[in-house]
Amino acid sequence: MTALGALFYLLSAVLLIAAGLAATRRNPVHAVCCAVVAFIATAGLFVVLGAPLPGVLEVVVYAGAIMVLFLFIIMLLGLPVGVGAVPAARLVVPGVIAAATLVALFALIGVDPVGRGLLPAAMASPAAVGTVLFGTYWLAVEAVSIILFAALAAVLLLGRAERDAGQQGGSAA
Repeated sequence: MTALGALFYLLSAVLLIAAGLAATRRNPVHAVCCAVVAFIATAGLFVVLGAPLPGVLEVVVYAGAIMVLFLFIIMLLGLPVGVGAVPAARLVVPGVIAAATLVALFALIGVDPVGRGLLPAAMASPAAVGTVLFGTYWLAVEAVSIILFAALAAVLLLGRAERDAGQQGGSAA
């Protein structure tokens, strides 16, 4: 086994463990932190597979911006923190889906163990990606940024309204 092969399996194990932990944590902050680790492991897999630009975008966009936004919203809303483990009954359906996915993956690997049907490497320069995003899809990029801004403003307003209602109700008692 080569060093890249060992790194691939190590990152895959980290990804599976982190994703499992993110799905089973009752504390939402811990779940988001585990999801960040899963995204970083995914970025490492992209780099090992020869696609560094999607790996960098995975870290910057998902592990960076979106997860920080989720963490901000969770902390702003003050979600209740559960105590103890997630009940086993709630994990049956996701467990069955994960097991079926792994069986399908291993079946595909068994059909073509040497990897003769591999796709060409996903190599694209940042300039090419930028040209496509801000040339062809500029309207979609702007629409997404406006939607994210509106969502952030709505969370701020909703969080402020709940906090103001709680302070008014507490002072009247």
